[in-house]
Amino acid sequence: MGEFKPDWLALREAADVLARSSRLTRAIADRFPEDAELLVLDIATGTGANVRYLAEHLPPRQSWVLVDRDPVLLAELPMRMRSWGVPRGLEIAGEGDSLLVTGARLMCRLARSRRDLATDMEGGDGDIFAGRNLVTASALLDLVSERWLRAFARRCRLSCAAVLLALTYDGRIRCSPEEPEDETIRALVNAHQQTDKGFGAALGATACGWAEQCFTGLGYHVQRGPSDWVLGPDARQLQEQLIDGWAEAAIAVGAGQPSSIRSWRTRRLAHVTAGRSRLIVGHEDLAAWLST
Repeated sequence: MGEFKPDWLALREAADVLARSSRLTRAIADRFPEDAELLVLDIATGTGANVRYLAEHLPPRQSWVLVDRDPVLLAELPMRMRSWGVPRGLEIAGEGDSLLVTGARLMCRLARSRRDLATDMEGGDGDIFAGRNLVTASALLDLVSERWLRAFARRCRLSCAAVLLALTYDGRIRCSPEEPEDETIRALVNAHQQTDKGFGAALGATACGWAEQCFTGLGYHVQRGPSDWVLGPDARQLQEQLIDGWAEAAIAVGAGQPSSIRSWRTRRLAHVTAGRSRLIVGHEDLAAWLST
């Protein structure tokens, strides 16, 4: 699986917050009584962005298990939580792998767990899905294989857990001003998205459709909604990193086209520098729950 640096995750977090479907977040939150203790499993948690987005939208008593394979990202998580929480008047306490986030309307327990879910869905210390009534992930589904996704859906079903899967890339990229190679680059990027990211051949842009099929087949009610990034001049650094990443991915799969791709990259970056670039990157959110 490709590794994600803390700086990249921090850079994209603001765009993620603006993009996410508030309708689907409310739909999931409404499944639980306000006085319930919510037991949440967050897969591929990174530095905890999903917690930071969801904590204040869910019932206030929460206990999270935060799973990631990368110790660097997990080590960054407490600092990111403090940077987020303190300006909101929240108290962040704890040491080791446990944190407690408290406020006037929040008691949120966080337990970090390093596990490689690409090879072991249960993890070394047992079933991390057991007893969870909500399973979440963000920016993950397009990286996984059909086989992994089906196994993941079955584990959610065994726990009777509701599911919220945010920000799955859906293959759409729109660039303005247009360049002649835009569509070619998009096609190459989408081809690269379906290469192995550590979970087997990745689903890429088809992932949200596959997820709907998997969860519907297990008796879930499923809703989907757009969560597109809309990036203008105020997101210059994110645009630059996206363009660099797209060019790198396109070169990796586009044999014989490196000079054309590099020329495209130069022109796209010039639009960003001039403040005239606008990018729309298509994503979808998916919420799923069992009828009671």
